[in-house]
Amino acid sequence: PIHNQQISWTPLLVLGYLLYLLLGAMVFQLLEKQAESHFRDQFQLEKRKFLQDYTCLDRQALEHFVQVLMEAWEKGVNPEGNSTNPSNWDFSNSFFFAGTVVTTIGYGNLSPSTVAGQIFCVFYALFGVPLNLAFLNQLGKGLNSHLLTLERWVQKPGRAQVVQTLTMAIFLTTGSLLFLVFPPLVFSYVEGWSYGEGFYFTFITLSTIGFGDYVVGTNPNKHYIPAYRSLTAIWIVFGLAWLALVFNVGADLMEKFLQLKWHKPELSLAEEATTKLEDEAEQPRIHIPS
Repeated sequence: PIHNQQISWTPLLVLGYLLYLLLGAMVFQLLEKQAESHFRDQFQLEKRKFLQDYTCLDRQALEHFVQVLMEAWEKGVNPEGNSTNPSNWDFSNSFFFAGTVVTTIGYGNLSPSTVAGQIFCVFYALFGVPLNLAFLNQLGKGLNSHLLTLERWVQKPGRAQVVQTLTMAIFLTTGSLLFLVFPPLVFSYVEGWSYGEGFYFTFITLSTIGFGDYVVGTNPNKHYIPAYRSLTAIWIVFGLAWLALVFNVGADLMEKFLQLKWHKPELSLAEEATTKLEDEAEQPRIHIPS
């Protein structure tokens, strides 16, 4: 009954998660797009005035223009562009930004500039981060159950350790291909990065480190399809769940290693034999903490 109840809640959680991202995208777009457009026009006026007034560049003029450039960058306006560039707060970019908020990636290249947008961002993250954790936990449990099903399907008497190793190898290989190996090829083609840069961006993103030195869909000289960043946000969600499982397995292995290293010498011979039998009877499983 408990298992059936968890299954029935899964579609509702997925729907609520997606609706929350859509709500965030719409509100961020509503609050930020107009302010960004106004500042973009202001920046273009300042740039034209600079070119007209300062035909011979001096130090004061340079400092003033650099200050204008810094203010433009902080507002999310790329100084290399012009007023016809796509908005940083169109729906696709706003959806992507909402995803970076609830996943706590926080690239730092784009942030709300209005007081209303900043206040909404605080409360949006306050409820969105726990929702994201619940969603990833449920998604991780689903992946874990598939791994256990695969293990039971191929398991044969006397080969438990071999089956466990095979299951882990399939899990790591498939996930690595889907989330770490193939995506950099796409990003390299679309963004013009090297494969190494694409791989770096992929891991920094999925690990939620999010330095912000590489962000997809921000080059003003490239034309992106509208759904590009939204599809990237969906890839990030599933990649987060997979990498969280990998980190969880790594943490479990570290804990078992430390327990084996520091506690095993203290066991008596009888206790050591009992521990060995228990380990053989109950093989470790990939699990997600409840």
